[in-house]
Order: sequence, then C-alpha cells, then structure tokens
Amino acid sequence: MKHKLVPVAAALLTALASHNVAAESATDIISDGWEVHGYASMNYRMVEGETVDTEYGKPDYKTAGTHGQSTNQVEFVIKKRTEHQNGVWSDFVVRSEYGNGNSYAYSSPGSQKQEHHDGQFEIKETFVEIGGISFLGEDTSVWGGQRFLNRSAGILSGEFWKQSSGVGAGVQTKLGGNTAGLAVVSADADGTINDVEKDEDGNRIDRNTLTSVDLYYYGVQALGGSFDFDLKFMSQANSDDDGIGASITYNRDYYGLDGWTQTAVAYGTGIAQNRGVNFGSWSGGNDNAESIFFTSYGVLNISDNWQMGSEVTYIAALDELWGAEDLERMLIAVRPSYKVNDNLRLEMTASYGYENGKDGYWGRSGDDVKSEIYNVELAAPITVNADYFGRPQIKPYVSHIMADDRASAKQIGIRNGDSETVIGVHTEIWF
Repeated sequence: MKHKLVPVAAALLTALASHNVAAESATDIISDGWEVHGYASMNYRMVEGETVDTEYGKPDYKTAGTHGQSTNQVEFVIKKRTEHQNGVWSDFVVRSEYGNGNSYAYSSPGSQKQEHHDGQFEIKETFVEIGGISFLGEDTSVWGGQRFLNRSAGILSGEFWKQSSGVGAGVQTKLGGNTAGLAVVSADADGTINDVEKDEDGNRIDRNTLTSVDLYYYGVQALGGSFDFDLKFMSQANSDDDGIGASITYNRDYYGLDGWTQTAVAYGTGIAQNRGVNFGSWSGGNDNAESIFFTSYGVLNISDNWQMGSEVTYIAALDELWGAEDLERMLIAVRPSYKVNDNLRLEMTASYGYENGKDGYWGRSGDDVKSEIYNVELAAPITVNADYFGRPQIKPYVSHIMADDRASAKQIGIRNGDSETVIGVHTEIWF
C-alpha cells in the first residue's frame, strides 16, 4: 500500500511545484528593449545678410512657408518597452528637446548659455503606460506622467490645433472595436508665479493651475473614412473661469482621390476658446470667449512624380477670441512637389493669410485692423527619398512675403516696406 502511495505523492508534489513555478514566472520579462526616435530642424535663413527672429505670422495662420524661427532644434524620444510572461507590457517614454524657438546662430563658445535663455534643453514628456493587465482587459492601458496627448497639426501651417499638454493620468481601452479614453491633464498657466514667493504682505501667491478632463472616442468607420470625437471640460484654480471644447475629425482619402486628408471642426468657449481642444499652459478665457475652428489638410498623389499638399484653416470669434471682438483668421495654402529623381524634389509653396476684427481690437485701428498676407516660396530639397515626406532632407529655398500695406507688414515682422525676401537652407530629419 505504501508503495502505491509513492507515485501519487510524487505526482502531487510535481503538480504543486509546477504551479509555483508558473506563478513565479508569470511576471518574468520575456522582452526588454530600447527605442530611440527623434526630430531635428535646422533653419539657416537670412534677410539682407542678417538672421531674423520673426516667423512672419505663421503661428497665426498668415503664412505657410519655411518660416520656423528655430536655427537648431533637436528632439529625442527614448522609449523603454518591457513585456512580461503574463501578457502585461509597459512603456517608459522620455522626450527631450533643445533649441525650440531660438533664432540666434550660435557659435562654439556656448554664448547661448551666457546671453540668451530661449530654447534651452527641456524635458517635454516623461510618462509610463502599462497595459495587458488581466483585471482590466488586454485592450486597456493606464498611463501617468507628463505628455502631449492626442496631438494633431496642420500640414502646411505646422500648428498643433489639438492636444492636451501637461501632467496627468488616463486610461485607454476599446469600445465597440474603437479606441476610447479618459484623461485628466493639468498645466500651470503661463505667467504663474512660483508659490514659494510671497506678495507685498508676505502672503503666499496662489497658482492658477488649469485642468482639462478629456473624453475621446476614435476610429468610428463611416462615410468612406473614420471619425474621431473629442470632448474637453476645462477649469482653472483660484478662478471662476471654465470652458468646454469639442471637435469632430474626419479622416479619409484626398476628397475622393488618391492620398489622404484630415478635416476637423471644433468649438470652444471660455478657457477652451483656443481651437476648442488645444489645451496647455496657454489656455484661458472668460465668459465672453467663444470661437469656432475649421481645418482641412492632406496630400494628393497626382502621379508617380507629382504630389501636392494643401491646407485650408479658418478660426473666428463667435463673441470674443483672445479678447478681440469679431476676430477671424483664414489660411489657404498649397505646396505642389515634383520628383526629379530619387534624391531631388522641386517644391513651390503659395499661401494667402487673412485677419480681421472689430475696429479697436488689441488697440488697432485704420490699416491695422485688417491684414492680407501673400507668400510664394520656391525650394529644391535634396533628400534620400524624394517622396513628399522623404527625410532627411536639405532644402535650399527662397521665400517672398508680401503684405497688403505697411501696417500689416509690421505686424508680421517686416521691417522696411510691405514685403521681404528670405533666403535660406532648411535641414530636417525624422527618425
């Protein structure tokens, strides 16, 4: 009888041991690695032999040429991806940036450290995302930290019209086969004084921290494309101001032709006046702030050699926008591109920018009230891949900017007369 029990006991011990091993190894790392991505934009541009600081109204949808002011902008994104035996995964992401917004042509002595403070080294994102947790479901992930959440930008203006930039946390999952998410992101308002400082009476100065509660649902298939829906509820500490922003984005081919487009309409009120869903330290507004925003941009594949990028963007105050009554801005831009061979592309950019408002906005009157800006640019990018988005590339260009009058020209940084010509070489890489 004892001999018969031995195999049974051994089997039980083996089963228990196997269970313990399995339990211990569920969190074992099965893959662990690093990825490095990045971006660099080096814009060597001159006007009559002098570097310039102006972007010629590009952030305000007035021009669409190669007008970024950064002479040496470098961005690195480092991601550590870890996967475990039980299906759980994690990402640790750090995005660093140097030189964004700096227009000086620095030399080797490191004068930027001594004389200027714009565009220094910064950490733009640092967050952890964890997914595949059994009690949440394989399609669900949670994240926490500082990040740019759900960014979208115009293809020729280059302006981010949608994002939540700040520190926060969120959860993302699948509902009905589509991506759904909830996030809370906060950012201290521009100009906020550090709370360790005191006022004249020695009292602590409160921070005007901004907070956005984001709800989003992406990838709804309909009308030959897909729709993305965003809804944001914004508030501000130590203030009665709040706001609501919403947008609908339609993604499809190039209006029925070969290519792609992204078309969006957004609404914002109060704190969300800035294109409705563009949240960050720049956000703010009172009960009078209300705006509507429309944009449509994309790339058309015309033939094996011809492509064309285009953008139409419009933003208007329904009451006030950035304190200006009846303010409206519009940009219409196209960029046809011709592939000469695998390593050379010819580009032409043409844009029309318009701004107008009620007489007296921002103290403007007369010719200052309305502005019309025209921009024509010719370029010959040398690249490793002559596709429209072929990078890296070195792009010699000549850009001519013309305003309807001297008042409009002055607003965008033209110093003499109503026009200016920029000669430059723009170097760019994505990886």
